[in-house]
Amino acid sequence: MPKYLWQVSYSQQAAKGLLEEGGTSRREAIAGLLKEQGGSLEAFYFAFGDTDVYVIATLPDDATAAALSLTIGAAGTGTIRTVHLLDPEDVDEASKKSIGYRAPGA
Repeated sequence: MPKYLWQVSYSQQAAKGLLEEGGTSRREAIAGLLKEQGGSLEAFYFAFGDTDVYVIATLPDDATAAALSLTIGAAGTGTIRTVHLLDPEDVDEASKKSIGYRAPGA
């Protein structure tokens, strides 16, 4: 199943909610949301800096990942960046493909 990394930056409203509800409640909410969509939570971390939360999850497909990202982003409580992760086997497969590309000026 494909893996995705979400980088989430909270709004002021979301930070207030986090103070009221705590960190584990957010992790449980996200784990439940992923399970409802046929996926699972692999990692959930809060962080210092521009990104407040890092989530690594598996989901059935890109459309499901996009739907979750759109829904979370539309909630207006922060920004979300979605990254489709590749495992080493994906890179092995990609390295065996022949691509007829010529760089500009080459």
